[in-house]
Amino acid sequence: MNQQKPEGAKVQISKNGPYIVSGDVALSKEIIGANEDGESVKWEQKQKYPSHGQYALCRCGCSANKPFCDGSHTKAGFDGTETASRQPYLDQAKVIQGPTMSLTDVESLCAFARFCDPHGGVWNLVSATDNPSASKQFLGQVCDCPSGRLVAWDKQTGKPIEPVYEPSICLIEDPAKGCSGPLWLRGGVQLIGGDGFEYEVRNRVTLCRCGASQNKPFCDGTHASIGFSDKN
Repeated sequence: MNQQKPEGAKVQISKNGPYIVSGDVALSKEIIGANEDGESVKWEQKQKYPSHGQYALCRCGCSANKPFCDGSHTKAGFDGTETASRQPYLDQAKVIQGPTMSLTDVESLCAFARFCDPHGGVWNLVSATDNPSASKQFLGQVCDCPSGRLVAWDKQTGKPIEPVYEPSICLIEDPAKGCSGPLWLRGGVQLIGGDGFEYEVRNRVTLCRCGASQNKPFCDGTHASIGFSDKN
């Protein structure tokens, strides 16, 4: 699952403080678009932020200048201890076999974006991947999963099927649930822990920005249950 590191695209986690982004990584806001039944069906870009070579993104959820850090973590006494597994993705993953594709799933990485749910859910669709329409639906839903919890694999080649992203960070908004979601790292941005540990470089990961995840630095969906908003 490791992919080549883009030159300079990096997020450094500071101890009990913000995410320090370097390498001129593009920052934008993306909305989870829902259908009339409230199901997540598409991504919609809402806003692009001006380019910065280096910037600090709030990790505690308390900044009055979100998404950027304003030092509020110090006053709030934020505990940003990293508790997530540091094992490679595939060492943690459950594998579900289908006829032409398989699905890997690491449930602890779920960011509650819910693209996996329509059409009976990807866990059922994988068994119908020899059907062209079901296969297309399955791939679309899996590849829209921002956290990389879910990955589709071509059984003939043994390789993952991934969307192509430039190194970038998106701020997720979830109007259907009335909350702001995590930071979405895309395109192989290197994540470095507060102790210098280099997390596995992946195409898609989501990082907590509400401050309340029990799986830091990764999002665990808590933003939805607490109604986190990045409106200042």
